[in-house]
Amino acid sequence: MTDAYKQAGVDIDAGERLVKAIGGLAKATARPGADAALGGFGGLFDLKAAGFADPILVSGTDGVGTKLKIAFATGRHDTIGIDLVAMCANDVLAQGAEPLFFLDYFATGKLDTGAAAQVVAGIAEGCRQAGCALIGGETAEMPGIYADGEYDLAGFCVGAVERGDMMPRRAVAGDVMIGLASSGAHSNGYSLIRKIVAEAGLSYDAPAPFDSATSLGKALLAPTRIYVRSVLPLLKAEEVRAFAHVTGGGLTDNTPRVLPDGLAPRFDDDALAPPPLFEWLQREGGLSAAEMRRTFNCGVGGVLVCAPAYAQAALDALAGAGESARVIGDIVES
Repeated sequence: MTDAYKQAGVDIDAGERLVKAIGGLAKATARPGADAALGGFGGLFDLKAAGFADPILVSGTDGVGTKLKIAFATGRHDTIGIDLVAMCANDVLAQGAEPLFFLDYFATGKLDTGAAAQVVAGIAEGCRQAGCALIGGETAEMPGIYADGEYDLAGFCVGAVERGDMMPRRAVAGDVMIGLASSGAHSNGYSLIRKIVAEAGLSYDAPAPFDSATSLGKALLAPTRIYVRSVLPLLKAEEVRAFAHVTGGGLTDNTPRVLPDGLAPRFDDDALAPPPLFEWLQREGGLSAAEMRRTFNCGVGGVLVCAPAYAQAALDALAGAGESARVIGDIVES
């Protein structure tokens, strides 16, 4: 029966080999509350062992989008898993939650255990950066659904926050916005990026036109920055009102999501001078400033909203945690 299934395009043995290959990666992400063992029908997490008294669970799910196409074209699969974790972990962080555990879904037409192991290694690294445990996942081999050498990814993150610490808190006019630097385009806007690259006639192996020290493909695959370890401690301060994860919709659509009705963000254009990648995308794509800010993070992957008196303390703490951050505007009545 197994041979017949294999002839139909599904290799159960390959899936079992992958589980064995990634077992050590999952164990390396163990944390209080989870032993990160794989192979069961469900992953377990003990909130009491994690130290929570009155927790609210916060869940998030996301994918990597068409950034995957660049991974396929370049054969680089080692960082795309970090993107997957980041997109979910940064989202639950915006609710004030500490990411606790993560599960992944990897679907492909024919399982390439080498590429899949690289992807999962990236997921494990992302979990390490976010402080959450990789407690399970699913590998689906579906012949006829995906093109040769291609796969799709989805991630699922669950975090927890004590009831009294949930975010966002109520911002007020006069609060300031602190922008945390992104590591690149993160995982949004890649359908447009790929269109711009194609119309420019560029190869992903060629030097990046905005950074000759690296290839275009490697620059565009820079993994999404994970802000959990640097931002989570700040969210305990009452002077911090909110944290916005800048994803699809860019700066202009994501920041208002953490503000109450009647308030709006007012960005300082001088403070938002974009990095070379985004300058090149705007110039090469003929994009307006409004299109850029609604499509890309434009160099700001997260926005922390806080009281003006707390801004310097927040900037100092972020710098100490390895972040590049600056004041990028304030909150005004809309």
